[in-house]
Amino acid sequence: MATVRRGRRPETVKAARRPEVRLPELTVWQGGGLEPDGDYDGLDFADLDWAGQEGAGARFMDCAVRRCSLDEAGLARARILDSVLEGVRGVGTDLSGASLRDVELVDARLGGVQLYGAALERVVVRGGKIDYLNLREARLRDVVFEGCVLVEPDFAGAVLERVEFRDCALRGADFTGARLADVDLRAAAELDLARGVDALAGAVISPGQLFDLAPALAAQLGLRVVP
Repeated sequence: MATVRRGRRPETVKAARRPEVRLPELTVWQGGGLEPDGDYDGLDFADLDWAGQEGAGARFMDCAVRRCSLDEAGLARARILDSVLEGVRGVGTDLSGASLRDVELVDARLGGVQLYGAALERVVVRGGKIDYLNLREARLRDVVFEGCVLVEPDFAGAVLERVEFRDCALRGADFTGARLADVDLRAAAELDLARGVDALAGAVISPGQLFDLAPALAAQLGLRVVP
C-alpha cells in the first residue's frame, strides 16, 4: 500500500483591511483656529498653520487636511474618521489617546508624534517620513505602512493585529512587550530592531530577514556564536 505523506499547510497571514475613504463634496474651512472638543464635518482644511493650537477631543468626520502645519498641535483624544491627511508636517504633535478609523495619512513629514494609547483601525500610512513615532500602548488593527520611512518608531506595549509593512523602512524599531497577530513584515524595505525582538511571535518575516535578525535573536537567547 502506498503511503501518502501530507505536507505542511502553507502559512497564511490575514491581510489588513484597507480604508475606503470616499470624501463627499467638501466645504472650504473659513473659520479660525482649532477648538477643544470642536466638531468638524465635511470640511477641507488646506495650508493652515495649526502650530501650538489646542484641539483636544475634537472630532473630524469626512474631512481633508492638506499641507497643514501641526507643530506642537494639541489633538489628544481627537477622533479622526473617514478622512484624509495629506502633506501634513510638524514636530511634537500630540495625538495621545486619539482614535483614527478609516484614515489615509499620505506624504507626511512628522517628528515626535505622540500617539501613545491611541486606537488605529483601517488606517494607511503611505509615503513620507515620521521620526520618533510614539505608539506605546496603542492598538493597531488593519493598519498598513506603505512606502514610508519610520525612524525609531516605538511600539512598546502596543497591540498589533493585521498590520502590514510594505516597502517601508523600519529603523531602530522598539517592539518591547508588544503583542502581535498577523503582522506581515516580509515586504519591509528595511527591518532594523533596536529592542523587542522577542516580541515578534505572531509576525511573519522572510528568510532573508531571519538571517539579518540572527545576531539579535542569538543575543536574546543567550547564544554565543563562535567561529
